[in-house]
Formats: sequence, C-alpha cells, structure tokens
Amino acid sequence: MTVYFSLGTNLGDKEQNLRTAVRKIRKQIGEVVSLSAFYATAPWGFSSDNTFLNAALCAKTALTPLEVLQTTQKIEREMGRTHKSVNAVYSDRVIDIDLLLCFADDGTPVLLDTPGLQLPHPLMQERRFVLEPLAEIAPGVVHPVFKKTIQELL
Repeated sequence: MTVYFSLGTNLGDKEQNLRTAVRKIRKQIGEVVSLSAFYATAPWGFSSDNTFLNAALCAKTALTPLEVLQTTQKIEREMGRTHKSVNAVYSDRVIDIDLLLCFADDGTPVLLDTPGLQLPHPLMQERRFVLEPLAEIAPGVVHPVFKKTIQELL
C-alpha cells in the first residue's frame, strides 16, 4: 500500500523533530519513497507565537490503514506528544503526523469513514500547509473524492 502523510511541528528543534519522525516512519511503517522540502507556515485553527515546519511524505507499507494510524500515534507519543486535537481544538505540538491518502498496490484509493480514521483526510483540501508540500511530491495524484489532482486542489 502507498500512504501519504502530512507532518507538522511547532515546538523545540523543529527540523530535528521532522527528521526524527521520518526516521521512525521508515523504521516502523515502511520504505519512505519521497519527502518534500520543509515549509515554514503560520498556525492554522489557533493562535500561537510558534510557527510551524511542515512536510509531506510518501511511504510504501504492508500495514493496514488502521495499523498505520496506530503506529503514527505511537510515534507521536514516543516523541512527546501528549494529546491529539479534539473537536477542532488545536494547540502547539512537538509532532503531528496525519494520514492523508492511501492507495492499494493496484492503485485503487482506500476510502474509510470510521470514528477513528477518515480517508482521505477530511480537511486536507482546506489546508495550504498540507497541499503545498504534498503537491511537491505528488502533484498528479488524484483526490479520490474531489476527482482533482493535488496540484489542482492547491
């Protein structure tokens, strides 16, 4: 399966936080196929004096989407993230790893709508800090709901 992630951090050594997350994804989820540049961005959905550093990552994995989610949450905890954003209440964080898109090995998009995981990510098209790095590594990937490429959504 091919999975696309959005990575974000706005606390501590932000560049090192992203590099640590990438290393842990490689070790615990699978081969990292591509990684975008790191983008400095303003906080989204809340006020903070701390700017974010964001990136997008594509990986190949043998895990299921729910196993990927469980693993990314474990990585976030290992890196010091104590709580996830709930009900659109956002806060500063050491690391945030969002699963954006999944595609089966035959290229079929994986669509999920469970209480714990929605695929594709339901807000990705509204977030420039997600689309800009994602368009760098996957400009021609088609969003399975909106039927537009990532570049077109950007």
